Amino acid sequence: MLDHLPERDRPAVKTRLRRAWASDNHALALDGLRTLASELEHSHPGAAASLTEGLEETLTLTRLGIRGRLKKTLASTNPIESMIEIIRRTSRNVKRWQNGDMCLRWTAAGMLEAETQFRKIVGYADVAKLAHAVEHDLATRRAPLHTTTHEETLTPITV
Repeated sequence: MLDHLPERDRPAVKTRLRRAWASDNHALALDGLRTLASELEHSHPGAAASLTEGLEETLTLTRLGIRGRLKKTLASTNPIESMIEIIRRTSRNVKRWQNGDMCLRWTAAGMLEAETQFRKIVGYADVAKLAHAVEHDLATRRAPLHTTTHEETLTPITV
């Protein structure tokens, strides 16, 4: 998203993004990102489109009430980027990709290789609470009529 902005505008936008993503209040964070997107719409439509494309998904942890070390760990793309790099390294010597099954096999081989380098998730003790929050969120979204708001029913996870 920041790639769509001139260098001079990036620090201010980055600060606003980080402030929204760090918020524990889902409604305020969502409002902040929507406001930012609408402000960027006129001057930098590409950046606005990039921001709105995954807006809801970037706040999933906040919506679920995940906080503390587990939120920090899961909000980072570093583990996934590391795994992707290991998959690329594992399959870089393949010269002729024959079909999709071959691609899947090499991807699986790369993931198994990456697994040997995985460490415990910081905040792993709260993964069960995360699973409960996800199940509760799914049940809440399936029930068309409910009287309490999502934020009222979730207990924030703090570490």
